[in-house]
Amino acid sequence: MTPLLRPALLAAALCALTACGSTKATKRYSRDEAASSLKKLEAVSLELGEFPIDGADSVLDGDTIRVRGLPASLRLLGIDAEETFKHDSEREAFASGWEQYKKKVRGSSSRPVKFATPLGEDGKHFAQDFFREAKTVRLERDHPGEIRDFYNRYLAYVFVQRDGKWVNYNVECVRAGMSPYFVKYGRSRRFHEQFVTAQNEARAAKRGIWADGAQHYDDYDERLRWWGEREAVIWAFEQAAEESPESHVALTRWDALRRLESRLAKDAVVLGSVQDVKYNESGPAVVQLARTRINSFDVVFFDRDVLLSSGITAKKGEYVQVRGRVAKYRDRRGQERLQLVVSLPSQVQLGPVPLKLGEVAGPGSFGPGGLGTGIDVRRKPSAEGKPAPVAAPEVKEDGTMQFGPELDALLDVNPSGPKADTSKLSESDDDGE
Repeated sequence: MTPLLRPALLAAALCALTACGSTKATKRYSRDEAASSLKKLEAVSLELGEFPIDGADSVLDGDTIRVRGLPASLRLLGIDAEETFKHDSEREAFASGWEQYKKKVRGSSSRPVKFATPLGEDGKHFAQDFFREAKTVRLERDHPGEIRDFYNRYLAYVFVQRDGKWVNYNVECVRAGMSPYFVKYGRSRRFHEQFVTAQNEARAAKRGIWADGAQHYDDYDERLRWWGEREAVIWAFEQAAEESPESHVALTRWDALRRLESRLAKDAVVLGSVQDVKYNESGPAVVQLARTRINSFDVVFFDRDVLLSSGITAKKGEYVQVRGRVAKYRDRRGQERLQLVVSLPSQVQLGPVPLKLGEVAGPGSFGPGGLGTGIDVRRKPSAEGKPAPVAAPEVKEDGTMQFGPELDALLDVNPSGPKADTSKLSESDDDGE
């Protein structure tokens, strides 16, 4: 992330704010005003300031809104409202019967899924009522280093002024029972107690999603348990990061790659969610940890037994902590890429126990993994029937590593990371569950 405004970004904002869709009732922004708004959102700070809003028309659903001056929608922190009906296929499936509809959308998924519900429509209406008379909102972040989410939306708490006081919509949405307290990507660092109190109040009063017999998700206990397990991993990492801030890097932070580059040829501990595992028959394996929808960070395993023993292959979509040596790799196209090289299973932590430099994970810290995960990452045997060795990298004086042809071929398939198709992604879609 750079504090400088890209010309294309500014042009998009100006188009959205001026001749490309404005109305007589909408105040037209000057170029300077648009640039000022964008600078606020790209700045590294907690308080972003006040922004104009178009009342109820700014609401996309219960947890996503737009404010004037921004080229992207806001993803509201700490909440996860149920989905609204956006497609005819959803309405048709719902019309077949509530119980059948729930069963169909869940399918064979081992985890709770997101789908449109009548309660999701209620959440949207609640948000529209909440912002209906608002002309201005105040935006704040949870952490100065977390600017955008996986889908490139700005992360924020949204405040509306009522009777001279600024009211946190995110907390009030939970209090109204329109959303649970959403900790899948970590707890609120600033308003945790307020969220917990609001959720307890909504559950006790059986409001919204907690009401008996209403048409909403019926697996919130399962969701909360799953989110809590993920949150525990993140919280443990953050506690360790407070003690060793230089060596601990959360991949979601805007300055993650810059901080990792400062630790070339040194160990670092990273936090990220497992996006994919790439391997070939004779070379090392690469576990990709997600940074955004189109960018990932590579964790390299030269020893397949280490990969299997770590259990990381069974954690796709989940958060893990990994300790390794930071290296820089130049692919055949001449592009430099940072990566983390892992040599021991104990350098991978799957549970909520923090990893520190010089320490190893304790017994029971590795989940199920390796064999039985459905991913065959074993090396092709040599003529003698033994696993073919993978050449260790040569470490240069500047911290870069020279790898053998196996890794070069593996990482050169797509040097800029996976390119996901975002053309069909709705801005109001949530977190891709």
